[in-house]
Amino acid sequence: MAVLNEEQEMLRDMAREWTKNEHPVGAWRKVRDAGEPFDADAWGAMAEMGWAGIIIPEAHGGSDFGWLSLGLVVEELGKSLAASPLIASALAASAIALGGSEDQKTEYLPRFASGELIGTLAFDESPRHTGLTASTSVHDGRLTGTKAFVHEASRAGLFVVLAQDGVYLVEKGQGMSLSRRAMVDMRDHAEIDFNGAPAHKLADGGSDLAQKILDRARVLTAAEMLGMCQAVFDTTLDYLKQRVQFNQVLSSFQALQHRMADLYTELEIARSAVEGGLQAIDSGFGVTEAAAVAKATANDALHHISREGVQLHGGIGMTDEYDVGFFLKRARVLEAAWGSSSHLRDAYAEMKAY
Repeated sequence: MAVLNEEQEMLRDMAREWTKNEHPVGAWRKVRDAGEPFDADAWGAMAEMGWAGIIIPEAHGGSDFGWLSLGLVVEELGKSLAASPLIASALAASAIALGGSEDQKTEYLPRFASGELIGTLAFDESPRHTGLTASTSVHDGRLTGTKAFVHEASRAGLFVVLAQDGVYLVEKGQGMSLSRRAMVDMRDHAEIDFNGAPAHKLADGGSDLAQKILDRARVLTAAEMLGMCQAVFDTTLDYLKQRVQFNQVLSSFQALQHRMADLYTELEIARSAVEGGLQAIDSGFGVTEAAAVAKATANDALHHISREGVQLHGGIGMTDEYDVGFFLKRARVLEAAWGSSSHLRDAYAEMKAY
């Protein structure tokens, strides 16, 4: 595990207590049943606790605690399947921090830090991530094209859009339309059509700005997946210790002990990879490679752990009464976001081929 400083330990503990007491999986059920993208009151509480500004510089209203600190919070939110725009908004803010002009930083970053403004990335032009390619184009400051899969889109006020010649900021409004995508995880996803939407380019990030943003999206998503892995493992272990079959507690069966031992190994490997990715962003060294490893490892671990969690619960694992099925559904969506395992392994192999 990563060595945390005192501030990071306090932040992690605060997030752990808040999700456990104020926003458990039951809170996600209420959001789902209400048909809302997220709980606005819960998002307000997150902003008040400073989570929206963790990676934003102090000069622009944030705390600048770094990506490992943000990852600790995201991991805890993943444990309770908390529906919030924290990841999407942090990624949009990081894009401006990395590549925005001083005017753009001054205009948007304080609003991100306070939670007043929600942002998201609009990169992918197909339901499955295929890399940093875009047919979306900008002419005379107007953006035209379609983004097929945008997370947390319905409440976002600012979109960070990948176009043919760079990354642009587009405020919600004229020249764009949203069509909701109904996904198995019941979260806020949409297809967005841009038709002459006013757009402003992020000019200061260099040619690799889009890759830097993508790296951060991969690692932060992997942090959420790590929290989900931990939650499914803990829930399944508790169930095996309580469930009696053939007059014996299930955890006493050696075959099931071996399966849980395998899952624990995968969980710890995923933790090492995810924390390595977060630390790489903070240090600025080997970020793209570490991001690919973190996301691919989290993909594999969550796929296996969520599947085994449902199976080890037996038939009740697929019922709405038990929480474990929600993690499996969310897992399948996140596995495809920002790169599947096969895509990331190919990308990593190409990085190491030179």
